[in-house]
Amino acid sequence: MELTFLGAAHEVTGSCTLISTGGKNILVDFGLEQGKDTFVNADLMVEPSKIDCVLLTHAHIDHSGKIPLLYKNGFTGTVYATEATCALCRIMLLDSANIQVSDAEWENRKALRSGGETVEPLYNIEDAQEAISHLWGCKYGEERQILENVRVRFTDIGHLLGSACIEVWITENGVEKKIVFSGDVGNTNKPIINDPQPVKEADYVVIESTYGDRTHEYSKDADTVELLAEYLQETFDRGGNVVIPSFAIGRTQEILYFISQIKNEKMVSGHDGFPVYVDSPLANEATGIFLQCTEDCFDEETRAVIQQGINPIYFDDLRVSVTSEESKQINFDTTPKVIIAASGMCEGGRIRHHLKHNLWDKKNLILFVGYQSAGTLGRIIYDGAKKVKIFNEEINVRAQVGLLPGISGHADKNGLLKWINSFEKKPDQVFVNHGDDIAASSFAECLRSEHGFNAFAPFSGTSFDLITGEPVKLTQGIPVEKKVVKKDKGQLAYERVIAAAERLLATVKSCKGRPNKDLARYASQIDSLRDRIKND
Repeated sequence: MELTFLGAAHEVTGSCTLISTGGKNILVDFGLEQGKDTFVNADLMVEPSKIDCVLLTHAHIDHSGKIPLLYKNGFTGTVYATEATCALCRIMLLDSANIQVSDAEWENRKALRSGGETVEPLYNIEDAQEAISHLWGCKYGEERQILENVRVRFTDIGHLLGSACIEVWITENGVEKKIVFSGDVGNTNKPIINDPQPVKEADYVVIESTYGDRTHEYSKDADTVELLAEYLQETFDRGGNVVIPSFAIGRTQEILYFISQIKNEKMVSGHDGFPVYVDSPLANEATGIFLQCTEDCFDEETRAVIQQGINPIYFDDLRVSVTSEESKQINFDTTPKVIIAASGMCEGGRIRHHLKHNLWDKKNLILFVGYQSAGTLGRIIYDGAKKVKIFNEEINVRAQVGLLPGISGHADKNGLLKWINSFEKKPDQVFVNHGDDIAASSFAECLRSEHGFNAFAPFSGTSFDLITGEPVKLTQGIPVEKKVVKKDKGQLAYERVIAAAERLLATVKSCKGRPNKDLARYASQIDSLRDRIKND
């Protein structure tokens, strides 16, 4: 009975943990890495065909995004998740497959032009459809036997619609052990979904640590709504747009909920009927799923609104964009507006087009509403970059950059401590993962020194015997080698010439209005320089 940590070890994305028991293998999450890759991840230790099933904590791609790859490589088992997670994965995995295919096609077009090697997509639509056909929905609070010696239960963890911590009971050689995977612990007092629910007992706990070293600045919805209204008022008053990079699922629906409240309570004056664009086909599909889920997924306030026949995330002047042509037209609308688009970390999707059109104008506001992983475009902008490259074009960052604090879907340090301290008896061991190196290490130390837990943050490849309570293999983090591209002197000289030519062009453009005699002389001098370069 072993537990092996593979992904999201001292990193925030790419969650993956392996349970091995009695010749059976279970994966808990299998997610894509996003943003900066800090440490080398151990390879999957078993062939996909030897994996018996997958337990999925929630639908976000950094937890679910590599599941189609398992089916591509021979996995035929079942993926167990909550019913709402299954519904979201049906759209998210297809969306991810489309991105994989389109990215590979783009790379291959470049390769054909340059004579480089072509690439294959990580997986394709058929692989995603195969994964979707093996999803099995489970109800919250219901114990389910998934293998002869393993049963599980999903408990609402309040991070995303359908998100869960997973309780796993394993029996081997007459010994039963219980391990609890927190998944992503949600923030409290958030709109639409429930707060994280406690678990009473466990022998082992695997807990995330995204915000394990810090606390959120705001904790009340009222503060968040008021601050959002202030951002909207100030930006609209100066004639600008509010551009919100947002995850299509979860965060987008929360923002719509807040804006609905702002409009209903008339918290923005002088801009009645301001348009709100949701420019994400995935977000639009997800919003439909939110309203089709059973009421146990929602908090009491949202349930009460729905029971009155009111849609809590719809309002007049909400406009959805499906086609790329509809998306392009948004930036031709000069009315001050809100644009909500994915992806939340600006690594892909339509948000990059909107950033290209809005970053350069100081009237506009780029408003971040979620965590930005190191190395992502969102983090680079948030950290104060003066220029960024989007679609191989350098864009000046002149727009205001803001943050809506307190809206994070993740519990902060205090929230994580509240959840782990809800266990009636301290677990024998707490494993800390799903946090960057500093956050994971800091939170593990806090659990040890301040709260009396036996806790540590394992690196990828570490294995633990759940019967003896002893490590089987302890690893150290292997940093990912940074690629250093050295330019030869010829390339550097060429770039200097290009830069000089660009400066010359900028100077020439500034000459408008000067006497014709001077302009004729400049033209003659430039032509002379061009002829000398041509004849060298």
